[in-house]
Amino acid sequence: MVGIGGCGMSGLARLLRSGGAHVRGSDSSLTALTERLSAEGIMVEHDGPESTLPADRDLLIMSAAVKRDHRLVLEAQVRGLPIMTYAEALGLAMSGRTGVAIAGTHGKSTATAMLGCVLIDAGLDPSVIVGATCAQLGRGSLGGEAQEPVGSRIGAQVVPLGTFASKPGLLIGEACEFNRSFHNLYPTLASISSIEADHLDIYGSIDAIIEAFAVFARRVPPASQGGKLLIAHDGAYRSVVTAGLECAVETIGFNPAADWCVSYDAASRRTTLRHEDLRLEWIGHMPGEHNAMNAATAAALAMLLGAERARVEHSLSAFRGLDRRMQLLGDGVLPGGGVVRVYDDYGHHPTEIDATLRALRQAESPEARGGRLICVFQPHQHSRTRFLLGEFATSFGQADVVIVPDIYFVRDSQAEQQLVSSQDLVEKLREKGVEASLINQFDAIVEHLRTFTRDGDLVVVMGAGPVWQVGHQFMKSLGKAQA
Repeated sequence: MVGIGGCGMSGLARLLRSGGAHVRGSDSSLTALTERLSAEGIMVEHDGPESTLPADRDLLIMSAAVKRDHRLVLEAQVRGLPIMTYAEALGLAMSGRTGVAIAGTHGKSTATAMLGCVLIDAGLDPSVIVGATCAQLGRGSLGGEAQEPVGSRIGAQVVPLGTFASKPGLLIGEACEFNRSFHNLYPTLASISSIEADHLDIYGSIDAIIEAFAVFARRVPPASQGGKLLIAHDGAYRSVVTAGLECAVETIGFNPAADWCVSYDAASRRTTLRHEDLRLEWIGHMPGEHNAMNAATAAALAMLLGAERARVEHSLSAFRGLDRRMQLLGDGVLPGGGVVRVYDDYGHHPTEIDATLRALRQAESPEARGGRLICVFQPHQHSRTRFLLGEFATSFGQADVVIVPDIYFVRDSQAEQQLVSSQDLVEKLREKGVEASLINQFDAIVEHLRTFTRDGDLVVVMGAGPVWQVGHQFMKSLGKAQA
């Protein structure tokens, strides 16, 4: 497995090994996740210039981050070995299990982790693969003190109870639309939370994105075989996506006409979910309407799988979040005195940015203590920044100050890199009346925050790239606030 250290790939490695496969892999970075794999008996090597494929391999699986011209991939081609992408291999694993696939432009990791924890607490013993790490995923929200954050869990080979009792074990995973990866999956149950313009370097238009979700929905089996799709009542083009489906379809949303109707009180963080004569209620730790909807989606899917209502409510009430999703890093004492609170978040799409900033403003109210909401945002990919520049410019309305480093260069071409810059975003933000500045280097941002922030400020570091380092380095540079 090339790129075995990612959340998804490491989870897949553990899943394959649990099924009896002899697994080994390599990665360019050795991390806590690769150390965990090694401790479990999966050999992990550093992917260096001298790396070669072992002679006894039957299959090569490559991470989505690995390019086709990677030397190990090329070596596998020369040797005539079968080559699979992560998505293809996950789909193959899901085809032998009772699969639940979580799709949508936003919220996949959060909803997947929530559902995994709920099903653990409800005794359904699922296997779970999440694209982020979660301290409660090992043994559920109600399983006692949080353990080391993990991105996967291996459960029972057979569903022990519920709607699919005695069927092949549950496998819960994200259904990512990038590069149409989710077309490789075989879910029995699926959800679609939202459909918006993203990955336009792949799709080119919103119409192509909608069609891709429609193709994914058609992968859910007919209702006679237990197939069911839970789709957002609004914001998911459901009339187009669900046209002609043979599976059962139910809707979820804040709209009273939805089959699963959600209501949320921001002040108390109380979420209520109603379906026919059923009513669930819980108070969540993660603020914001978007997280209430993530939790409601997890609750609805758990109920469809046969979980007990009370266990669902208690589990969601105890779920504390996952890494890089509105993650509170802590309170730090500034060099000149005063306390600043720091969050870290993965948001990299305009809708996610607006929802997160709005939720933090409601939950923390920094202005009430004389502080500001300061956002350090690293754009992710030049193509996304260029395609959605106007949307990005309007998504920071809840922030008082925005600091933008260089765009994270991932898979775009050199030509694309020349078409847009972080300075373009800064200028657009200033046109909207937002106090914005360009600071290219992370260490310079940390030093700026040390002198610029004041007592009562709230700092959130956002982006899908390595910008998380800013938040951690900033906290490390500060004194520790008294509890």
